[in-house]
Amino acid sequence: MAKKSSEPKALAQSRQTRRKWLTFVRMCRYGINNFSRNAWLTIAATAVMTITLLIIFITLAARQVLVDTIATIKDRVDMSIYVQTDTTSSEAQQIQDEIEKLPSVRSVTYISPQQARTNFANENKADAQTLDALNEATNKLPGTFRINIEDINNPSELDNFVKTNQLYKQHADPDRPASFEGGRRTAIQNIGSWVDFAERAGIGASIIFIVISSLIIFNTIRMAIFNRKEEIQMMKLIGADRSFIRGPFIVEAVVYGVIAAVIATVLGVVTLYASKDTLTRYDVAINGTVQGVTMYIAFVLLGMIIVGALIGIVSSLLATRKYLKI
Repeated sequence: MAKKSSEPKALAQSRQTRRKWLTFVRMCRYGINNFSRNAWLTIAATAVMTITLLIIFITLAARQVLVDTIATIKDRVDMSIYVQTDTTSSEAQQIQDEIEKLPSVRSVTYISPQQARTNFANENKADAQTLDALNEATNKLPGTFRINIEDINNPSELDNFVKTNQLYKQHADPDRPASFEGGRRTAIQNIGSWVDFAERAGIGASIIFIVISSLIIFNTIRMAIFNRKEEIQMMKLIGADRSFIRGPFIVEAVVYGVIAAVIATVLGVVTLYASKDTLTRYDVAINGTVQGVTMYIAFVLLGMIIVGALIGIVSSLLATRKYLKI
């Protein structure tokens, strides 16, 4: 008895599954038909979606370029403290070891007075007067510790070291204050402030462009649905459920997203390569972003397709809701 009762139930489930599959196939077919039926609307919607995804691609790429450039700037901005010219190599090494123990310090480089003199001569080898003055000068250049810290806006730990470390105070050059004191400290803090502002501005711009672009897509798809409102009303009159009415528009929007994602990815990669040489000449760190996009191009394209499909799905769901209330 149990076996006979289970057979009709299994048959009903099989029919229901087949019915759902046929409904899904019909929605896909209607969506593709809608995509190819109105050429001008299709071109307009795909173009807007392409612009949207291209803006997202360029914004995210610019955000990464900005982060890499900021990191490069932070690496170049170092802080210097000076020791007397008679400081021995062993004493300089002891001071360097003490500095490297500070948690906020990333790296320390010591330039001896002899090396500083050689570097200065090499930098001014084309200026005969400067070289003559260097040879006649009786005062020697000091030993210099060039220090990179994690946050150039907060040199407080290094400042405290300069004021309290007894070993350094014994050998500190009294005529040369640390580079982060006085007016030079203000200049370094200004650099750090501009770097932080640029980073926050990049994040804000990314969010604003994505929101604006999504609204454009929403209105474009809503216009497409408005042009077919009579079809929607007819479907409702013959008893079609909401999911079946929404389905073709969702499929249509997903097709927009897939095609636009491929076009936008190609245009975005071409834009990166076209601007690479120019930006590199201005010390913009774009090479890492270009290499990353090239290496993971398949994942980039997949991500763009997912984003385009999601924008299309959400926009379609919101745009069709008005016509499904009644």
